[in-house]
Amino acid sequence: MVWMADGSLDAPAPALTQQDHTYATLRQCINAGKFVPGERLKIRDVATAMGVGQMPVRAALQRLAAEGALVNVPNAGVAIPRLSLPEFDDLLQVRMLLEGEAAERGSLRLDAMHKQTLDNLCQRMAKALNDDDALDYIGANEDFHVLLYQAAGSPVLFGLIDTLWLKAGPISNQLFDFPQASAVLNDAHTDVMQALTHNDSAGVRRAIEKDIFVAGQFLRQHYRKK
Repeated sequence: MVWMADGSLDAPAPALTQQDHTYATLRQCINAGKFVPGERLKIRDVATAMGVGQMPVRAALQRLAAEGALVNVPNAGVAIPRLSLPEFDDLLQVRMLLEGEAAERGSLRLDAMHKQTLDNLCQRMAKALNDDDALDYIGANEDFHVLLYQAAGSPVLFGLIDTLWLKAGPISNQLFDFPQASAVLNDAHTDVMQALTHNDSAGVRRAIEKDIFVAGQFLRQHYRKK
């Protein structure tokens, strides 16, 4: 227990168990698109790659399957789900709805320091795209959206968005299969910054909806190839 400056008693956050750490790491990998749709996750292989035992990996995979981030494959463990086109379109529409709402709310609560951080991340994404550095773009993009949405101050809203990202992550990474996408992927983030400069919360919402929509149109091309 720790006494706070105001005299209240604060309990320290519990230490993460190996299972918690394994779960968090795998969840982040799925969000970042490090696994592709249809890819099987074998307990032994994942445990070896992460340098942990099979038990925490098994528990983490079961937990992710319960959240819908993975699907159980009869006699073959778990795999990254393959979204049908109607499922993808539904996911896209719901993301635009929820993320647009979070962005608009968040824009009203950002202070100057956080706006500067967003601007730095926007510039970092531009450089990553120019350098053809997909990994850095993905990292900066996630940080940008997380900061903006969490500023809304609604854990419930952010939790819903985070769950949708688990479903969107594996296919979103395929954006970089389309070289022409790099020319426009940062446009919406620039629009966000311009809207923030003018205290235009509705403009921030439109920019985020545009970001999701434009990316979605590139990703839909994967379905046209089938």
